[in-house]
Amino acid sequence: MCHSLLDDASIWSLLVDIDREIAATIRSQGCPCGGTLHSARYPRKPRGWPREQLGADYQSRLSFCCDRDGCRRRCTPPSVRYFGRRVYLGVVVTLSMALEHGLTPERRQRLVGQIGVDPRTLTRWFRWWRMQLPATRTWRELQGQFACALDPARLPDTLLRLVQGDDSVQRLIRFLALLMPLSTDSCPHCPRVALKPQKMPV
Repeated sequence: MCHSLLDDASIWSLLVDIDREIAATIRSQGCPCGGTLHSARYPRKPRGWPREQLGADYQSRLSFCCDRDGCRRRCTPPSVRYFGRRVYLGVVVTLSMALEHGLTPERRQRLVGQIGVDPRTLTRWFRWWRMQLPATRTWRELQGQFACALDPARLPDTLLRLVQGDDSVQRLIRFLALLMPLSTDSCPHCPRVALKPQKMPV
């Protein structure tokens, strides 16, 4: 599933479109001080998939800066593409860990080669999903959106399986939307979860 889903060029462009929509909404709200938000993108060099397949849109992160003297506050909108400052794309971090439960040593090695990640990095991601994420405010808010308890010991697989959608792409995007609050810490007036799905029964 990891390779077939990531190899679909439409998912990369769709994630860009969603990020643009979110950024446009944030920009239209302006800065809390009353100033206007101007584009202030900053470069990114995401890992986990060939950059030539990702395209030029993945070479920068959408961000804004207030134009008012005395403020100049930066606002980096939430993103479905990036997990904060992590260099690996959110899709890669999610799918590689979701697959971890059923991987044989041989398949795990192929996955490591496919996304170009050091096995020690996979171990750090494992700790983040199972130990650090459950301690966040975002996780506490997620608990109330599902009809059954979320098992942090099996993240992200346990959450990914509960998210509803017509196909795997839709489910993955809704999953990434749930975790968007974790993608930025420089936009305090941004909505906690843009594109927030309705409460999902299971």
